[in-house]
Amino acid sequence: MSATPERHEAALNQGAVHVTRFRPTSPCRGVVLCWHGAIESGRIFYSRSGKGLAPWLANQGYDVFVADQRGRHEAPPRPARGVTLDQTDVIREEIPATIEACLALANARRLHVVTHSWGGVLVASSLGRYPQLRDRIISQAYFGTKRSVRSWTWQRLLYIDLMWKGVAPVARRLCGYLPARALRWGSDDEYAGSHRQGVAWVKASAWIDARDGFDYSSALASGGLPPTLHLTGTNDRALGHPDDVARFAQECGPHVQRLVRLGISAGQTRDYGHLDMLTHPQAATEVYPLVDAWLTSHARPGEA
Repeated sequence: MSATPERHEAALNQGAVHVTRFRPTSPCRGVVLCWHGAIESGRIFYSRSGKGLAPWLANQGYDVFVADQRGRHEAPPRPARGVTLDQTDVIREEIPATIEACLALANARRLHVVTHSWGGVLVASSLGRYPQLRDRIISQAYFGTKRSVRSWTWQRLLYIDLMWKGVAPVARRLCGYLPARALRWGSDDEYAGSHRQGVAWVKASAWIDARDGFDYSSALASGGLPPTLHLTGTNDRALGHPDDVARFAQECGPHVQRLVRLGISAGQTRDYGHLDMLTHPQAATEVYPLVDAWLTSHARPGEA
């Protein structure tokens, strides 16, 4: 098990991104930043008992930083009526500031990025808006990341159409934010603006910023992402359906990429879903090594 995690923050004009650091237990092989998705926090990457992808990577020799966006876990400000922060702020402020903060703490020039679900959409958006950030990233691994949802399953109708696009906006208007914890939908609540923007992107619509009209698809059409491993669960029927994940990979423009469907047909012992690809005990032996191999394969001499 890695050493006791350290707590840091990337200060912003309003609030701060909190960062949990897992130092490597052997000579450092590189730096990794983990970014969570909607209605969750960085805890998707580690448990109180020291399990999860972040401590596992630290045990493989990586210096791992796990971000909590503003409003998640203990990072201020908490979602509440009147808080106007949204996902554009994450894209324009939080991700660039956190990347630079982690590089400074690690005394490194470049790092790897690992995301879960909507976190990959936000990171990809930030890289589209700020091409210079791409030079700071060696490679990426996106777990269950999709943008628009076009797959047709009963799970999609329930979780996306009924709950996310139907019930959630009503709850958001009543509370002034999305009370995901009270609804038992996720581990953290969501700013009203972030949910509103996310719903618009989940629909089969253009990847355009609601606040300033920035066209992320066009920005990524030339150059695309750093080398990215796109992971999807065979048993994920709504939140990161394999077809939607594959569509997102293409939407991110030309980039070195690999799409892996995690399931029995691919050699794993079970068909993974949206969360258990990170949280299931067997993920440590069946899934995590795929990430390590990808990061290693795209490192330059002196970088892992």
